[in-house]
Amino acid sequence: MAPARTPGKTGKGKGRGARTSGRNLTTRVKSAKGRKTSSTRWLQRQLNDPYVEEARKLGFRSRSAFKIIELDDRFRFFKPGLRVIDLGAAPGGWTQVAVDRVNALGAGKGQTGKIVGIDLQGMEAIPGATLITHDFMEPDAPDLLKEALDGPADIVMSDMAAASTGHTATDHMRIMGLLEVALDFARDVLAPDGVFLCKVLKGGTENELLANMKRDFKTVKHAKPPSSRQDSSESYVIAQGYRGENTK
Repeated sequence: MAPARTPGKTGKGKGRGARTSGRNLTTRVKSAKGRKTSSTRWLQRQLNDPYVEEARKLGFRSRSAFKIIELDDRFRFFKPGLRVIDLGAAPGGWTQVAVDRVNALGAGKGQTGKIVGIDLQGMEAIPGATLITHDFMEPDAPDLLKEALDGPADIVMSDMAAASTGHTATDHMRIMGLLEVALDFARDVLAPDGVFLCKVLKGGTENELLANMKRDFKTVKHAKPPSSRQDSSESYVIAQGYRGENTK
């Protein structure tokens, strides 16, 4: 699968993807009996989201594929031959991008990479990736991932999010709990100079987690990719240059 460029970009790029048509048409969704107002708003937003349309055209399983594309275009963490673990991988958009950019199929130039993804939800197979249907929070999950990867990882990436309760503070605490576990796992499995990339929500309690990352990694930066909805509180942390001692 060819890498993608951000929807809406114009002009001739470097093969980073396709542009949208530029039409400014809006699809309105009528409220249906039994459908919540929030569900109607979500459906209307999906139907009018250029990233959703472009993901469908390019064969990506989710619009979130553009988030990892935009983050990698900026921070350049994917390289052919790297070994990647994708936490919270379903439906597989990030995994699809990683397969292409680390050359997991061995079809491009350079070394062949390896991808292992895990999610509680089952996923259809993705050529070039090993997918595990399992709860990452279960005690045996780290061993399952290590066995599948068969060696230290170069990148651990997490787009995990707990089921929303609608209560901002509670949702924030839940996702931070997931990230603490993900960071502990990354410390255990990353090779020296490895990368940990994760989603965070604004809420203030992430300061301690970020401080821990800064002790473990050479650089830690925040970023909100253009494809992340502006009304969303999500952003991403990219920690590069792991100081650990895991070796291949």
